[in-house]
Amino acid sequence: MFSRFPPHDERIRLLTVSSSQNPIGSIDKADLKRFIAWAETNFDLPCLHEFLTAVPTAELEPITQDYVQSDEADMGMTYQELTIFGRLRKLNKLGPFGMFQRLVHDWSADRERKPDDDAPYYTPAQVAEKVKKFFHFYAINRHKMTTLTPALHCNDYSPDDNRFDLRPFLYPPFWKSWSFKRIDMELEKIEKKRASTKH
Repeated sequence: MFSRFPPHDERIRLLTVSSSQNPIGSIDKADLKRFIAWAETNFDLPCLHEFLTAVPTAELEPITQDYVQSDEADMGMTYQELTIFGRLRKLNKLGPFGMFQRLVHDWSADRERKPDDDAPYYTPAQVAEKVKKFFHFYAINRHKMTTLTPALHCNDYSPDDNRFDLRPFLYPPFWKSWSFKRIDMELEKIEKKRASTKH
């Protein structure tokens, strides 16, 4: 690729630098969407609206007239939920059981809704399923963080492996873990309590 440029050509440096740095690598999709929405309004760039309304897709499957692959449908969770999971894991240092305990209240269908509350409503069983799914995929994909392109780090929740997240990068599956068993035990208690209050 570089053979067509003379030695010490500035374009070689620009090409190598631009391909080895990721300026948005530490920003989650929720913050990135907020920034794009802000830029659309404040810089009068209506073309950015298409980024905000596009279906998030890895484009690993062919797009047809009646089908567009959706990352959120494939994962079984939205990017808003992933943001919450990531921040609870990273900033609050919560594991599977702690995250379940927190979200079973934060996402409860019984909670009192406030004007700025845009959190989803889920049953305790749905919360348990989503938390387990998140930690399962976190465990089987954690090792990939060790090979990420270096990124600009400007937030607390950065996933950077070497500086911000010094936890192990190889995990056994969580499915038979104490945390998942504890979630199941707590879920059983919650459902028994809910069933007894309905009668």
